Amino acid sequence: MQINSLHQTIEELSLNAWPSLRTVIYDGWLLRFADGYTKRSNCVMPLYESYGQAMDKILHCEKLYAERGLDTIFKITPFARPSQLDSLLEERGYRIVEPVYVKTAALGDLPEPADYACRIDEQLSEHWLDEFTQMMPLSDKQRETAVKLLSGSPLRQCFVTLYADGVPAACGIGVIEHGYIGLYDIVTSERFRNRGLGYQLLLHIFHWGKRNGADNAYLLVVQENGPANRLYDKFGFETQYEYWYRVKSLKQDE
Repeated sequence: MQINSLHQTIEELSLNAWPSLRTVIYDGWLLRFADGYTKRSNCVMPLYESYGQAMDKILHCEKLYAERGLDTIFKITPFARPSQLDSLLEERGYRIVEPVYVKTAALGDLPEPADYACRIDEQLSEHWLDEFTQMMPLSDKQRETAVKLLSGSPLRQCFVTLYADGVPAACGIGVIEHGYIGLYDIVTSERFRNRGLGYQLLLHIFHWGKRNGADNAYLLVVQENGPANRLYDKFGFETQYEYWYRVKSLKQDE
């Protein structure tokens, strides 16, 4: 499957919106490193045409990640190159982890959010990070890495918290580029789930996005996350393509 312009756009938008700490460009592959925090920031992304010997490249990637104490992870899209990459990784013992839907929706007419208190910061703040850390939760090391990843972006960002009963109930991030707003780290506190607060959170993010020039939205959602997929269906999100991770842990080589 050849990458089309929309697919490439979404891949590039998501790379920019959720960066890594370091990136190595290697014959059409992007090798991303972020101290192990999130797969998308610590994986090999075969984004462009590749010309080298695939197995030699795989071995080189394994060496670089192992030297940093990290599992080797490949992000496999339907348009990853070379086309036999997924089967080569399977033969080397890589397992499939977390198949993901990539979805988009037009931001048409949106209802006004219900009367819940909402805070929107346009830069990462300790206030938002404290609330998000409690909901996820994050370790101290993960929090430190998240700060590095999310601070100082040249893109327009919003960090949103919705409150219910006077306490933080849901958090999320919106990132705008080229008329698209991407959704990241959407989470509802366990105490407040199944009350429609995720829907209200997204309304605030989308209204903010429209005020700042976004006409469309995109997101990446784990296929097995039924509640999240049902929530996004309410906004008319449609699947554009799928991807999955192939993972080989360091323990497999011991």
